[in-house]
Amino acid sequence: MNDLVRQHTALSDTDLEWLHLLVSEWQLLSDLSFADLVLWVPTRDGTRYVSVAQMRPNTGPTSYQDDMVGHLVPRGRRPLLDAALDEGRIVREGDPEWREEVPVRVESIPVRREGRVLGVIARNTNLLTVRTPSRLELTYLQSAADLAQMIATGAFPFPGQQVDMDASPRVGDGLIRLDADGIVQYASPNGLSAYHRLGLASDIVGLHLGQTTAELAPSRGPVDEALAKVASGYAPREFEVECPSGVIQFRAIPLKPKGVRIGSLVLLRDVTELRRRERELITKDATIREIHHRVKNNLQTVAALLRLQARRMDSVRGREALNEAVRRVGSIAIVHETLSQNLDERVEFDEIADRVISMVAEISPGKVTCRRTGRFGILDADVATPLSMVLTEVLQNALEHAFSEGDSGTVEVSAVRGGSSQDGRLLITVQDDGCGLPEGFDPRKAGNLGLQIVRTLVEGELGGTFDMVPAPERGTQVLLDLPVSADR
Repeated sequence: MNDLVRQHTALSDTDLEWLHLLVSEWQLLSDLSFADLVLWVPTRDGTRYVSVAQMRPNTGPTSYQDDMVGHLVPRGRRPLLDAALDEGRIVREGDPEWREEVPVRVESIPVRREGRVLGVIARNTNLLTVRTPSRLELTYLQSAADLAQMIATGAFPFPGQQVDMDASPRVGDGLIRLDADGIVQYASPNGLSAYHRLGLASDIVGLHLGQTTAELAPSRGPVDEALAKVASGYAPREFEVECPSGVIQFRAIPLKPKGVRIGSLVLLRDVTELRRRERELITKDATIREIHHRVKNNLQTVAALLRLQARRMDSVRGREALNEAVRRVGSIAIVHETLSQNLDERVEFDEIADRVISMVAEISPGKVTCRRTGRFGILDADVATPLSMVLTEVLQNALEHAFSEGDSGTVEVSAVRGGSSQDGRLLITVQDDGCGLPEGFDPRKAGNLGLQIVRTLVEGELGGTFDMVPAPERGTQVLLDLPVSADR
């Protein structure tokens, strides 16, 4: 719609925003009318109309099998559009049109904003299945007529009341029509069932909806006056009422076809099962986060025990081996700590990488600086855990073997993220400016435990590649190429 309006019309951005607000609401008008809606806007030169939006009803057959959005028609070909645009009134005159042997009644509703007519809604009703209307259908049609008149006068949609139609109740979910005093004139079968779910034992027609709702809602004190007023439809609002037997979602729509409220529409839907599932998901998320928190605590306890054991050992090599194990356990604990603070099993790995770098930098034999460049991005937990261990091992290896006691230097971790969600890659380079690799060194045959861990995790668990090569100028480069999913 944005492209069509800006390409063909002279409407401003505020006018376009009003049309968006209308289109977010007009499923309600379409369902109440049992009719298709097409929004036509005059072109910049005033010689044609362009259709910028279309809506089909959920309550009846469609009048248009084809998509009408983007069609251009010259002015004069559809007299009802011309009359509604020029006179600023709802136009219903004229005989039904025949489309593919289907009779269609066409009406035109001007779309007004701040006294100006921005466009015209063509309401097209398929007459092939017309029969004697029931009380429900008559209530729908009368409510549709009131809403159409509000659109023509600029009173609907309601400014600042953007509605998510996927989450709001729809006409078929349940409808109640109120008079100006809030007394129920009609309740659809689904609407009545919703109130029975709240605990109402009688029919609702003739009752004051606001007072009845407030009495049914659980309360420890006097009747909730705010709830009683909102449920009476005095203002456009959405709210929920929860009782032990269920949860009902409400949407109140005041009807002011001539500027004065003559009544209200209340749409309602039973969302008991939906809210129950949401609570289950919240409980599961909390449980998963608690598990990660406890795993982190247990790993920290293991690391502390290993650290105590290392202090009691006389063997230097044994003490170093235990300290390496402490750092390996610590890197896994960092991932679980991060997961315990998230709502899903994905983590921002840059923070983890920085903490791993800081942890490993503590073993630096001299004035060696560790830093990170680039961005790892968001990673799944099953990638983050082994990658944190790989990073720990590679950094430990660089600090232990590339520099001697008292040396100064730099170890840089560089990350480059690229590709789509299908073939995304994470390229990691760990480069030092130390003494370089020994003559004839082959990382695939080296017996170092740390490099064996790296090879196993990178190639076996992460499905990537690992290599160690001399740096372009001085030192060593460790190259990691991993398949990952793209950032969301």
